[in-house]
Amino acid sequence: MNRTFLIMAVVAVLAASAGYFAAKSIETGKAPAPESFSVPDVDDLLGKKRPDFTHERIDGTPVSASDFDGRVWLVNFWATWCKPCVDEMPMLSELRSKDDGKGLEVVGIALDDADRARKFAEELSIAYPILVGKADVVLTGRRYGNSTGLLPFSVLIDAGGMIRWIHLGALERDVLLNQVGLLE
Repeated sequence: MNRTFLIMAVVAVLAASAGYFAAKSIETGKAPAPESFSVPDVDDLLGKKRPDFTHERIDGTPVSASDFDGRVWLVNFWATWCKPCVDEMPMLSELRSKDDGKGLEVVGIALDDADRARKFAEELSIAYPILVGKADVVLTGRRYGNSTGLLPFSVLIDAGGMIRWIHLGALERDVLLNQVGLLE
């Protein structure tokens, strides 16, 4: 990973976090409690129930984690400015299309502007749901174990809603398929 990308990613996460703290301070008159921002250890998440979330699709429709219960699904945190994210998305879309909803579902959660994410997903013909947000996406990523805030970040969840695999960085097709195969 090059140094410029790492610096950009850290700056983006810090900016998003600062925006969230500022919004909460204005909304409530005080900053949220620090313990609400603790990141669970990845090892503690494995085998545990996935955290809940609700984010909007690029068309504005709200989607919750519970909407995917009963299916094996991969939640993939990404952004249009993240080259490794962009590189893995066609592979994820192909896997989702070939599976045709019978097994693996892919859900992309973009730390990005909804219009930019929509245009980007259309250009790449992404065949899976794309959710968007800003600070709320950073916080969801943290609840799923992303302590660094770096992207891409992926979490594989079984049909019972249990977290089975967590991966920071670009996904390799064979490694992902092997992890999915372990759930069958």
